[in-house]
Amino acid sequence: MYIVSLSYTRPMADVEALLDAHHNWLDHYFSNGIFLAAGWKDPHTGGVIITCDIDRDQLDAILTENAFTAVASYEVTKPA
Repeated sequence: MYIVSLSYTRPMADVEALLDAHHNWLDHYFSNGIFLAAGWKDPHTGGVIITCDIDRDQLDAILTENAFTAVASYEVTKPA
């Protein structure tokens, strides 16, 4: 399992312009069981994704497909 923390690096208007593409990406990986949970941070500075236990290289490749790579940075943690 991994915890992926996204932090916005661009203005909210830039983030909102990519929401549909981001949601489609999330839906795709929820439907095939890779993503287990996801949601906004409070305050609204980014989001969090919980994944199943996959290969880290596979996760990194999946993250590059997200439209939010243009407006957010990622921190990936594997719980002990």
